[in-house]
Amino acid sequence: LRAYAFDIDKLNAFAGMYNDLMLADSALSKLEREMIAVAVSSVNKCYYCLVAHGAAVREMSGDPQLGEALVMNYRVAKISAKQRAMLDFAVKLTEASAKVEEVDRQVLRDAGFTDRDIFDIASVAGFFNMTNRVASATDMRPNDDYHAQAR
Repeated sequence: LRAYAFDIDKLNAFAGMYNDLMLADSALSKLEREMIAVAVSSVNKCYYCLVAHGAAVREMSGDPQLGEALVMNYRVAKISAKQRAMLDFAVKLTEASAKVEEVDRQVLRDAGFTDRDIFDIASVAGFFNMTNRVASATDMRPNDDYHAQAR
């Protein structure tokens, strides 16, 4: 949040969007939204978000190995097929957004996601693509507490 402290309006907009995407009601669990944050941040190599949201995954899941797997390579994480489809989509959106097609959305539908869920997945992925870039550009560093959290 320190990166946004130069402009209170931007800080408020950032906090409002974060709270809406990550904490408001959604068919996606809070853990699943954190999983998206970590998978996207891993692709983008965002140190701050990997440490902070990796800690959130460890805490919410009660599984330190899940948090570490998602930070390193979500493809080795012990997650459901539905969650794998969700993360595959978020990563494709991160790596090659112009190549996302109807077939990609259909894979999510076939896994059990609704069109609203797909919008939520895309919104969380898009938000973290933006915040990863701001965090990297401003050399944001995580609090020391995150490193030891839920291990």
